Amino acid sequence: MTAYIIKRVLAILPTLFFVLAISFFAVRFIPGDPASVLLGDMATTQQVERLKAELGLDRPVLVQFGKYIVRVFQGDFGQSIIYHLPVGRLIWSRTETTASLAVFTMVIILCLGLPAGVLAAVKPNTLLDQSFLVIVLCGASFPTFWFGLLVMMAFAVALRWFPTSGFVSILGTGNLANLRYLVLPAVTLGFSNSALLARMTRASMLEVLGEDYVSTARSKGLRERTVVLKHAFRNAAIPILTIVLFTFAGLLAGTAITETVFALPGIGLLLVQSVMQRDYPCIQAVMVVVAFLYLFISLVTDITYALLDPRIHYGE
Repeated sequence: MTAYIIKRVLAILPTLFFVLAISFFAVRFIPGDPASVLLGDMATTQQVERLKAELGLDRPVLVQFGKYIVRVFQGDFGQSIIYHLPVGRLIWSRTETTASLAVFTMVIILCLGLPAGVLAAVKPNTLLDQSFLVIVLCGASFPTFWFGLLVMMAFAVALRWFPTSGFVSILGTGNLANLRYLVLPAVTLGFSNSALLARMTRASMLEVLGEDYVSTARSKGLRERTVVLKHAFRNAAIPILTIVLFTFAGLLAGTAITETVFALPGIGLLLVQSVMQRDYPCIQAVMVVVAFLYLFISLVTDITYALLDPRIHYGE
């Protein structure tokens, strides 16, 4: 296991380099450039070219890439062209919002998705199961931005129970009441994602409940709750765990649509604003952070598989 972990960690480095290269060259294909965006439509060609020279964008692309790689391996992602701040500090300042939203949303997903999936599997082809399928279909079909606007209109505009947008730091103020800013965004994300988790839980549980060892456990006179939770759910947990971990990784990586709808100053909104304003260093850094999160979650998932299922062994 130790050798496997070391190999996987070492394998992350070339993958991150590949992401660095893809992100660097991909953003150059976006129409427009930072100099034109900063100066506006009224700027002359000479003014644009002068600003490009100041930003180092007039040099050959390969030269720019070489210098960028050197800076990255020194821990420097550069300075934001639009915000005039180090990119690392800029991303870190948005982390609290996205991390808080991700954790809050994950709690909702687990509280809704797991019980719904288990109950639907325990009572297949019943009214409960059919109702569950309808809710799952709605959750998977509703566009996030549309559902978010509906939630906002109902609970923020009409009832005035929650703020419509923005976020006030919890760590900075020490006030947990600021979680109210995240309730509607978390519900918006939690509804669609819990539908996916519930569907996967139902499918995994149905497969496991048909196994011989479950029938044996029932024949021993064990309570149905013990059979379902201890014997069936534990063995169905591996595919469910995959969905949970990668959903959490996606939430941590930044939920651009939801953060845009609710004007949350998180990583997702930062990425959207950076793309709109052609902020190359910021776009590249966010993409690398997202790639690292998914690689790390993938490693954690594999290790957890081995801990949950002793039949899984990784070659030394």
